[in-house]
Amino acid sequence: MHKLKPTTALGADKPQIDQFDGLEIAERPDFALASLAARQGAEAQCAELAKAHLGFDLPAAGQGHLADPHSGFWMGADQWMISAPQASHEDLAAALKTAVGDAGSVSEQTDGWCRFDLSGPGLKAVVERLCNADLTSMALGDARRVRLEHLGCFIWCLDPGQAVAILGPRSSAASLHHALVGAALSAL
Repeated sequence: MHKLKPTTALGADKPQIDQFDGLEIAERPDFALASLAARQGAEAQCAELAKAHLGFDLPAAGQGHLADPHSGFWMGADQWMISAPQASHEDLAAALKTAVGDAGSVSEQTDGWCRFDLSGPGLKAVVERLCNADLTSMALGDARRVRLEHLGCFIWCLDPGQAVAILGPRSSAASLHHALVGAALSAL
């Protein structure tokens, strides 16, 4: 018998939360992710089927949608990242694939990404040190693909000017966390 237990992207039993004067960085292992790409020639059908399943239109370039239980953001031409709570949607990718059928390609992404939520009045100063994302232009749900340090990441606006989620490659979670903490220490 194995005594396996889940660990966070940073390798701990519990999510890491860092508190600074004016900023909180919280590791978020409690979400499921799936990527959706419309197949060539089936873009409209994929969008229609995805909307029926998710309850919202697939976001346009640079945009996203935050809701309960499904959220999502645009990743590229006819490509989206869909998110939901892990506890209730562990089978997110399978359910999405069933919904869109042959109109879209779906890939399980939960274990491929890590997520850190940053919140507080010091958010803008920290993000400015890390990348060129203009937080003042981001509306609720908007997402931007950015290079953060040496990593390709997404910044997803959870509360304009107050909170963002940063998604990066899980294999580089420690490097991403180090960059976030370092920027917070130098900015605040």
